[in-house]
Amino acid sequence: MEENKAKKNWLMRLWSKPGSGQVITAILGLIVLSIVFGMLNASFFSGRNIGNLLRQITSTLITGIGQSYVMITANIDLSIGSVVGMSCMMSATLMTHGMNPWVAVLITMLCCLLVGWVNGELVARCKLPPFIATLGTMTICRGIAQIVNNNYNTDSIGEGATGFRNFFYYGKTLGLYNTIWIAIVLWLVFNFLLSRTRTGRYIYAIGSNVEAAKLSGVNVVKTTTIAYLVSAICSGVVGLVICATTGMGTMDAGNSYEMYAVAAGVIGGVSPLGGQGILLGTAVGASIWGVLQNGLQFAGAPVAIRNIVIGIIVVVSVLFDVILRSGKRRHVKADA
Repeated sequence: MEENKAKKNWLMRLWSKPGSGQVITAILGLIVLSIVFGMLNASFFSGRNIGNLLRQITSTLITGIGQSYVMITANIDLSIGSVVGMSCMMSATLMTHGMNPWVAVLITMLCCLLVGWVNGELVARCKLPPFIATLGTMTICRGIAQIVNNNYNTDSIGEGATGFRNFFYYGKTLGLYNTIWIAIVLWLVFNFLLSRTRTGRYIYAIGSNVEAAKLSGVNVVKTTTIAYLVSAICSGVVGLVICATTGMGTMDAGNSYEMYAVAAGVIGGVSPLGGQGILLGTAVGASIWGVLQNGLQFAGAPVAIRNIVIGIIVVVSVLFDVILRSGKRRHVKADA
């Protein structure tokens, strides 16, 4: 009895979060899309395609986690794609110059964390609009990605990095690719931080009403910076995954990833207006993005059409959120 009550209470807490209702809609949409694409092409549900689809989803999910943290604080991180590219190029360049792969990973992640800290300071302490602040760091990080190897993609990172490549992409554990396990671990850790800790409550409080959060004793600068640090960690990891996948550094790695991250969040019910959303929704949103890309590819749709479809879905998701919030505000005023 007690165990059943605890489970019920946990579910009630989960679905009481603002934006949880949209997660149910997103899950139903994911099921419908999967059935439709499965009917159009039987290979969609093949074991090989499912494995590739899961690995395709992981990068969107990981960057989506970081962007969701930032969006819940009512901010945005446009530097995600460039941090991915910087991570990929920096780690590959260090490895091609003979550095131990794991030392290269450590240095790369520290540089990514520095970008996250700068973003947090610029937005929270210096009061720069997040669009401008992260647009600036986006350009800087892309420039770093280009300059670390003198405006050239790197050579192959070599056989000495086999362990690195297996850990981040090619290896398997318990039948699943390690990339998938990395995404699962990051989701579990950051979901716990967001849903079960004081820091998570502060993140929601800032996004709901920053002035009220300040009056309640929330350290807005620290909490906002934590959100941007999470985004930087996630972006850095995805850059390492891309480096492990290709076996080299490419200067254009991560292009448009900030868009994919936003798409994963808003499709799953994370509001870009702040204070709303759960990471379960981000996982569902990333899955919808992956299924759409994969399914449309099976259907023979060109890349341009796939991008148009994703863009329309993002706009409709945000519009739906705005309409819902406007309706709630009118309802509150009417009650008052």
